[in-house]
Amino acid sequence: MEYYFSKIITDSFENAIQKVTEALKAEGFGILTEIDLKATLKKKLEVDFYNYTILGACNPPFAYKALLAEDKIGTMLPCNVIVQEKVAGQIEVSAVDPAASMLAVENKELVEIAAEIRDRLKKVIEQL
Repeated sequence: MEYYFSKIITDSFENAIQKVTEALKAEGFGILTEIDLKATLKKKLEVDFYNYTILGACNPPFAYKALLAEDKIGTMLPCNVIVQEKVAGQIEVSAVDPAASMLAVENKELVEIAAEIRDRLKKVIEQL
């Protein structure tokens, strides 16, 4: 089982991040964290890396349901979406498949919630 969904779009890196953020918002997700990995690696290790941003997305109603079903599930939140540009103008957007990551947790209610979140994240990736 794949642990992510992915799609390559042709755009600028900045526009891609904006489009992903808007698509997530349309599905009820907000961005809790935004990690610019390129800048972080430059600052911490003095290495050059390609454009790579990790967006920590959260859908509060689903997060709440998940927490009620399994109090330790916060260790797997938020849902990460990555935007990376290895080739100029070719932007790969990938999102975690929460159903795959939840397989280790034996909780039927959580599996159902993860499937709903997976469907929403897949829709975000597909509509880009």
